[in-house]
Amino acid sequence: MSAEEPLLRVVRGIPTAEELAALVGAIVVRSRPTAAPAPAARSAWARSGRPAGVAAGPGAWRASGLPR
Repeated sequence: MSAEEPLLRVVRGIPTAEELAALVGAIVVRSRPTAAPAPAARSAWARSGRPAGVAAGPGAWRASGLPR
C-alpha cells in the first residue's frame, strides 16, 4: 500500500459525512483487541470441598473430624 492509496473506498452511493464517521467508528471499535475476562471466583460450594488448615500426613484423617 502506498501513501497515496486510500485505506477505505466507497464503491457505490454518496455517503454523508455522518455515515462515513459511523462506518469508520464501527471499524475502529471492531479492530480493538478485547480485554481478557476476569477469572471466575470459586463458589462457596467448591471451596468447602477441601477445608483449609488440614494437612495430609499421619493422623490427618483423625484431625479432619475434630472440631476447630
